[in-house]
Amino acid sequence: MKHLWDIKVPNEQSIQGITQALGIHPLLAQCLVNRELIDPEEVRSFLNPKLADLAAPERIPNMGSAVERLFLAREREETVVVFGDYDVDGITSTTLLLDSLNSLGWCVAGYLPDRVDEGYGLTPDGVANCLSKHSPNLLIAADCGTNSVEVITTLKEQGVDVIVLDHHQAYEPHPPAVALVNPWLSPGTEGKFRELCTAGLAFKFLHAAVKHGRRLGLPEFKQYDIRQQLDLVGLGTIADLVPLTSENRILAVKGLQQIPRTHRAGLRALLDVAGIDGPVGSFEAGFQIAPRLNAAGRLQSAMRGLDLLCSKDPTTAEELAVLLDRNNRDRQRVEKEITKQVIDTLRTRFKPESDHAIVMGDAGWNIGVVGIVASRVQKEFYRPTVILGGSPDGLRGSGRSIKGFDLAAALKECDDVLDRYGGHAMAAGVSMQPDNLDTFRERLNELVKSKLAREMLQPTLKLDGTIPLHELNFGAVQSLEALQPTGMGLPTVQVAVPQLELNAPVRWMGAEKQHAKLSVTDGQTSAEVICWNAQSDPLPEGRFDLAAQPSINLWRGRRSIQLKMLDWRPAA
Repeated sequence: MKHLWDIKVPNEQSIQGITQALGIHPLLAQCLVNRELIDPEEVRSFLNPKLADLAAPERIPNMGSAVERLFLAREREETVVVFGDYDVDGITSTTLLLDSLNSLGWCVAGYLPDRVDEGYGLTPDGVANCLSKHSPNLLIAADCGTNSVEVITTLKEQGVDVIVLDHHQAYEPHPPAVALVNPWLSPGTEGKFRELCTAGLAFKFLHAAVKHGRRLGLPEFKQYDIRQQLDLVGLGTIADLVPLTSENRILAVKGLQQIPRTHRAGLRALLDVAGIDGPVGSFEAGFQIAPRLNAAGRLQSAMRGLDLLCSKDPTTAEELAVLLDRNNRDRQRVEKEITKQVIDTLRTRFKPESDHAIVMGDAGWNIGVVGIVASRVQKEFYRPTVILGGSPDGLRGSGRSIKGFDLAAALKECDDVLDRYGGHAMAAGVSMQPDNLDTFRERLNELVKSKLAREMLQPTLKLDGTIPLHELNFGAVQSLEALQPTGMGLPTVQVAVPQLELNAPVRWMGAEKQHAKLSVTDGQTSAEVICWNAQSDPLPEGRFDLAAQPSINLWRGRRSIQLKMLDWRPAA
């Protein structure tokens, strides 16, 4: 699909100010300004993130009440259970709380619901099974529970107190938890905490608890170093696709630095099966570690992932990591099959002028992979997309949105045809009866049509500027590493490279010869261009401009500038 090119015009004054104040490369300064980082001191903090710059955890709503109830459980020697979620954010936040609280004097167990049999969050079946297994006095809902009014009301009637640690949007009425710790309840400027994933929120909860324990003079709290939990926080933050700005910038940078030196046998085993030996960035965390940890919850039980991260024995950890790697390969196969079915169907039926949203469901599709399928379909057709598979109670699935359309709010407007729903503006989960699928498709289509203008249904490439190829030298491209890790809210650098020509035949790579490698020149400099999955796409010809992500490629000891093609157009 062709894109609209939105090329930033350089703010020369701001670029020059940052370059002179900090002594950084002008291209890096230009990209920082494009990301609204203009003040030199703000830029300095961004480039050198420090844990000391994290805000006090007590500023998050209801954190004090949560810590008080937690310490009451310690004093009474009550049983505490962490009820998590089956994704990476849920697994890492649950592991963090189990590891830290058990070492600090609590008696804590963990429970992750079964995706198929129990579903996401505090469902009646999931909670009943959890209570039957652990008989807790206090339940900590991690990455769920914000809108679970009925279930938490029932738990309260049964004498089980609930602390909710969650970052999903909150709707009224709120559940009767002893503490609803959710950044979405933050007023005004405190809303910056809304960017935290649950792993980050659990880290803040731990920080608040450790501070409270130190005020009480408890010796184990004086010695406890919360930084040892940053590996889990970094992994959860990257995997949950939250904005990598403000506090998340600090947690992601420090967390990724912690992963290679982690003390966890399970995480070390995951690094081994993924073939990671060296620094861990957003690619390694998001595309190599996280999918393997996610795989168990997608096809079988997420408890296998929790057991892995909690494992103290290297042999057991290795066995579990190998099983997760196998699960991930199975997941890739199932996902590929469903994606092919959906896209093949859409290529014959999709009408760009009238199909403003995509909703597809099949009782035979595995609900563990429909979220990934929805992401791939959204990327291919650039429409808000909901893909549903079969579950014991009907259809269950995931949605992915596009810029400008709040999917969570749209689901609320369709609640009369849905059984359950929740999530964020850009991603959400939903359950419904098969008979309501067509009605839901029509309703969502009309909502998108009413809220998005036609031009908003064409993807836009945000480009950091027009940079001639000969200016993309090693110094310029290397300077961009200071932006890492990139992701949501902090996009990878993308530039327009003008007036190029091919100077060698196209080479095809990959098992199915699906990737193309080009050699391009502007008459002064040559560079390599990689076009992923380019079999069905027209390749550049004649004289053209290229939209690309620049990077430095290291192959057999040789460094070279490499461009990842995003789009191309004939040169002016």
